[in-house]
Amino acid sequence: MYVPPHFRQNDPEAIRAFVRASRLATLFSAGPGGPRASHVPVSFDPEPEPLGTLHCHLARANEHWRDLASGVEVLVVVLGPEAYVSPSLYATKRETGKVVPTWNYVAVHARGVARVTEDASELHALVSSLTDGREAERSEPWHVDDAPDTYVANQLRGIVGVTIPITHIDAKWKMSQNRTDADMLGVIDGLRASDVPSERATAEVMADLLTRRREGAT
Repeated sequence: MYVPPHFRQNDPEAIRAFVRASRLATLFSAGPGGPRASHVPVSFDPEPEPLGTLHCHLARANEHWRDLASGVEVLVVVLGPEAYVSPSLYATKRETGKVVPTWNYVAVHARGVARVTEDASELHALVSSLTDGREAERSEPWHVDDAPDTYVANQLRGIVGVTIPITHIDAKWKMSQNRTDADMLGVIDGLRASDVPSERATAEVMADLLTRRREGAT
């Protein structure tokens, strides 16, 4: 991923928090059958330091896992808030007219060598961790062990687990940091007024970055 210096996110805690909160990732690899991509929920383990480990699972019927079984390097892409940025939102548009459209977004690319597991106990721990993380905020959280043991065992036979110790990570917060404060404020105000949830979420990421910039924290 191309990451200009002004868009690079270097805060490990911010990256971890983003990946931990992510809802869905795309797992990419290349094998004998050519490039493959699978969309998977992931759970994040901060160990081992400094980059941590990603865990996910694939349906056994998904041929993708067979490519991974040989221990190939994979790329996991996690996307966050994104928004189209109209030139009309910039203060510079009114001053000089020298502006063009762009797109703001958050993206993390993580690489590592995948390990596949079919072990029932490992799979149980993997899906339990993933489920508990998503159910934690519910008033009545559902747990894997709420289902009958035989049913769970049958379901686990239909998946394979994938563990990816992260060896390299690129994090990009493209949020108009290359623009003036006035331009950023114009985009923030415009996106906050949007009917699109992702655009409003982008505005809040931008607002946090602008605050930090003004405080000299970035």
